[in-house]
Amino acid sequence: MVLESLSSPFRAEKSPWTLLGIGALYASVGLFLGLWIFEEYAGLVMVFLTTLAAMPLLYHTLKFEEQKDLVISDEKTLLQEHVKAVSFYMCMFIGMVVAFTFWYLALPGETTNDVFRIQTQTISHLNQQVTGGFAQMNLLSKIFLNNVKVMIFCLLFSFIYGSGAIFIITWNASVIGVAAGNFIRSHFAEFAQTLGYQKFAAYFYVVGLSWLRYSIHGFPEVLAYVIAGIAGGILSVALIRHDFGSHKFERILLDTSDLMLLSIFILFIAAILEVFVTPVFF
Repeated sequence: MVLESLSSPFRAEKSPWTLLGIGALYASVGLFLGLWIFEEYAGLVMVFLTTLAAMPLLYHTLKFEEQKDLVISDEKTLLQEHVKAVSFYMCMFIGMVVAFTFWYLALPGETTNDVFRIQTQTISHLNQQVTGGFAQMNLLSKIFLNNVKVMIFCLLFSFIYGSGAIFIITWNASVIGVAAGNFIRSHFAEFAQTLGYQKFAAYFYVVGLSWLRYSIHGFPEVLAYVIAGIAGGILSVALIRHDFGSHKFERILLDTSDLMLLSIFILFIAAILEVFVTPVFF
């Protein structure tokens, strides 16, 4: 397949920044194919096609990471090795967010509304939940538990489908891209008039603000989902290759448990940032 040949786990771990462009390309191709063939359902189809393009690379990556579990016995060294895979997962995610944000802004308004309708509805639903008059600690608990639920989905999707967590990660990229694009559209005129900047400068100012708003807590959340996805994928490959109760399987189980605990910890930090830090600036 053409898109599959663009990278490999070894090349991706050596040059994770190349995944920025590849992630943007996957998202752009998925968007236009979805719009062209399944216009009425483009919002979901583009996520599915983007996921389809990314799955071969990520599936081979999970097998690569599982092999590390069998070779490396020191848990600290093993976690450091997993950071390489996490880094290019995140670079691919950022590339997808950039692409979805760009096309949200670049496409005609009517087309944008059709393509990103379901993402817009999701954002509206989330905003209604967050602005429901919760006390801060109750809101923290609600956000944290909701994010843990998504993390469990990532674990299960990877465990059942191998690299299935990439679907949830791609979906989150599309939602964040739409949210960032909507923030830019709605605040550009306001900042240009209030701050008196030239149009070009004001545009980039608002773009920077939009990325800052959603990256403060959004990127740690996705980082936790990526780690959970890697844990589920490693466990899935290990179950296929090894018998229960073997020493190798015990090492893999320990590694996946550490990854899950790390994911939960990062989600807790992300929830604190979302409740107590992001509202201070926005």
